[in-house]
Amino acid sequence: MKAAIYISLNVLFLFCFASCTKNFLDRAPSVNLSEEKIFADPVLASQYSDNAYNHLIDEYARFNAHRGITGQAADEAVSGNNEISIRTLTNGTYHDHYERGGASLNDIGDVWSRAYAGIRVTNTMLAKMDNVPWTVNQSPDRIKGEMYFIRAFLYFELIKRFGGVIIVDKVYGPNEDIDLPRNTYTECVNFILADLEKAEPLLPDDYPQSNYGRATNGAAKALRSRLLLFAASRLNNETNDLTKWAAAAAAAKSLIDLNRYSLQATYTDILNVTTSPEYIMIKIRGPRTIDGFLLDFAMSPGSGGAQGQLNPTQNHVDLYEMKPTGLLPADPASGYDPQNPYANRDPRFYANILYNDAPWQGRRIQMWSGGRDYLTGNVTYTATRYYSRKLWPEPYIRNVAGTAVLNYIHFRYAEILLNYAEAQNEAVGPDASVYDAINQIRARTSVAMPPLPAGLTQAQMRQRIRNERAVELAFEDFRWYDIMRWKAGPEIVAQPMYGMNVVRNSNGTFTYNKELLPANMQKVYLDYMHRYPIPRNEIFKSKGILLQNTGW
Repeated sequence: MKAAIYISLNVLFLFCFASCTKNFLDRAPSVNLSEEKIFADPVLASQYSDNAYNHLIDEYARFNAHRGITGQAADEAVSGNNEISIRTLTNGTYHDHYERGGASLNDIGDVWSRAYAGIRVTNTMLAKMDNVPWTVNQSPDRIKGEMYFIRAFLYFELIKRFGGVIIVDKVYGPNEDIDLPRNTYTECVNFILADLEKAEPLLPDDYPQSNYGRATNGAAKALRSRLLLFAASRLNNETNDLTKWAAAAAAAKSLIDLNRYSLQATYTDILNVTTSPEYIMIKIRGPRTIDGFLLDFAMSPGSGGAQGQLNPTQNHVDLYEMKPTGLLPADPASGYDPQNPYANRDPRFYANILYNDAPWQGRRIQMWSGGRDYLTGNVTYTATRYYSRKLWPEPYIRNVAGTAVLNYIHFRYAEILLNYAEAQNEAVGPDASVYDAINQIRARTSVAMPPLPAGLTQAQMRQRIRNERAVELAFEDFRWYDIMRWKAGPEIVAQPMYGMNVVRNSNGTFTYNKELLPANMQKVYLDYMHRYPIPRNEIFKSKGILLQNTGW
């Protein structure tokens, strides 16, 4: 813990910011300053508090720099690359990557260190708040609310991955003992809830454009909804205490009842607009170059990437229902044609997935054997014959200046509806409000899927809600953690992973056959893997006080 807690102010102020030019984060100071000078100046103190936002997770790719994504660990996607981070991820041997001298897997080691560094910023700011000579040009109450919110958010990201962690609620001096034991998961949940209770009344409903992306009271409610949903789920609620599900449902409903947010009419650009009635809190990501960015592995090499790294699986593709029946392709009554597999699918399929013969950037995607988007020479561009369209905005073309945004969404309204439906179904069963929440999402103007059939049992509704989450929130950093909290890894992730074999016939038609992916793309998921291992360097530094998660 020492490295995480004793991060210096100088290091914090030299943090590299990569947000839009008009973003409030760009106003942070960029010179070495003493703590005394910072908190004697209300402008510098305000800018110091803004730095806390930079410790929030704000990119979809994390498992190894830009070479992976949480969905890749689940059933959403696989990688055709066999580098060490991909092997350790696929095999579930997360610690191997640490011990071979490379950087730690970013969703484990990096999240641990950046979260505690951010918590250090919030604790420092909260401790100094009353000593800063604030003027009418600052908003100290809002700043205090932001610090409580960000601290709560960072602790949620920790317990989502690791279970109970060390609660640090003050700044420790250089001579204080910081080898502390882990708090329980419940203690952490209660600590986060207490921070959100303090934050919510101090945060505004919204901000002018120059401050768009800051925490609002709606974001605090959204975080409470997500926190309580995780706390009620099987991983953290083995006895299935229904009061926890009821609390999660109530938290989501409190946000729904504000009538402040609504579903965006269009789904295809859900990540690509600067403002939306659906956005509760986002990190605005303006146009960026392709090289070295997420798109480098989401795209095909022929379009700017080096190798196919994020390849949606057939397992994921099979979760998109048929239209107008509203049935999955596996259902004989769905209307699915195995030799015309991409016809009449849920419109979200076309927004999320690039598939063979799809129109794209003025041409047709060639996923067939010998096609330019599948294989060239000995380099396989995609292991599954799919790309993630959601993470590859069409305006991004190699050697052409980017014109599209690809925002990181912290919270959007569709998630809250899904949270409510899941929690309410578990608490009381599939009542009318559960149907209404899910059917609102399915009735989105650009989606217009049929409503769920009446008379579903609780178990049937549970499966429909889980499927709806997988489709609606695809590639948005949810699926992997949903599977963890459901303790469903062995049933979902450890099952055989498939791709699609595409052959182009002499007459220009195509033959499609689902095919089992090679052994190195099949995934290991054992029961103890529902939580990540605590980074071993933290275990070693703690003198035996910080205990590892079971199985690791």
